[in-house]
Amino acid sequence: MLPLEEYVEQGHFFRTLGERLPENVTIQELLEQVRHELLSTTRLPMAIDFMLAEIRHAGTMSTAMARLPHYFTPFQTYVIREAEAERGRFDMRIAVEILRHEAEYRSKGGTAQGIFVYQFECVSRNRLKYDPGLGAMADDSIFDANWKEWILTVRRQIGLVDFADMIFVRSQYYQTRRTPRGGPEPPPEAPILFGEKEGMIAWANRRKDPLYLFAALQRHLGYPIVPRPKKPDETQNLLPLLTQRLERLETRIKLLEEEGRSGLDITKFYGEGKILPNVPPPDDSGRQ
Repeated sequence: MLPLEEYVEQGHFFRTLGERLPENVTIQELLEQVRHELLSTTRLPMAIDFMLAEIRHAGTMSTAMARLPHYFTPFQTYVIREAEAERGRFDMRIAVEILRHEAEYRSKGGTAQGIFVYQFECVSRNRLKYDPGLGAMADDSIFDANWKEWILTVRRQIGLVDFADMIFVRSQYYQTRRTPRGGPEPPPEAPILFGEKEGMIAWANRRKDPLYLFAALQRHLGYPIVPRPKKPDETQNLLPLLTQRLERLETRIKLLEEEGRSGLDITKFYGEGKILPNVPPPDDSGRQ
C-alpha cells in the first residue's frame, strides 16, 4: 500500500487526463503537461517519466505500468491494457475515470470490501474479461491471503453461483444467523471477509440483478460509484440540422410558387448544354 498522498496525486493525475483527453491531444503531450502539476515529493512524477520513455519505445502505457508493480496495482494495469487493445471497445476515457474514482477512494482510507466490490462492478459493467480481471484483483496488495483465495474462488464460480450468495456466506451476518438463540457462536465455516451490513444487503438482493446489490452498497456504505459512458450532446448538432431543414423548406416553397405562376421549367436543373432525354430540342418558335 502506498501513502495517502500518493493516491491523492494519482486521483488528480487521472482526473486531469480524463478532462483533457477529449481535446484530441496525444497521450504523450498530456503526460508531459500533467507531470509539472504534481507534487515532486511523491513518486508519481518519476513513474510518469518512465511511462513517457515506454510510450516513445513501445507506444503504450500499460507496459510501463506492468513494469512498476510496486507503484501501480495489477488492476490499474489491466484496465489500461484493455483500453489500449486494438480490437476492444473499451474507451480510454472510461478507463481513466475508473482509476480516478478508485484512487480517490483509496486516498480516503478505502476498505478491502469497497475496493473489491468497486473493481468487480467495473469489470461487469464494461463487459471486461472475468478471468484476467479477477486475477489482477487478487494480486492487489490490499487483499491478504484469505481475500486472494476467495477472489480466485469467485473467478471459478462466477456465472454458476449467485454473486450475492457468495458475499452473504462470507459475511458476519451469515455467522450471526447460524448462531442459535442463547447459545454459543459456532466457529466460522470459512474466514469472514464482509461485515454485518454487507451481509444484510447481500441477503436482501439474492436472486436479483447484481446491479441492485452494487447500488445498495453504494447508498448505505459509501462505496465508490462506477463511472458510466456519457451520452453524446445532441444539442450541438441541433442548429445545423434546423438550418438545413429550413433551406429545404424554402426551396420547396419557391418551386410551388413558380409552378403556380407559369409552370415549372425542369430544364434548369440539368447541367449546361444538356437536354432532356428522349425530348426533341425546341424549334425557332420556342415550342417543342
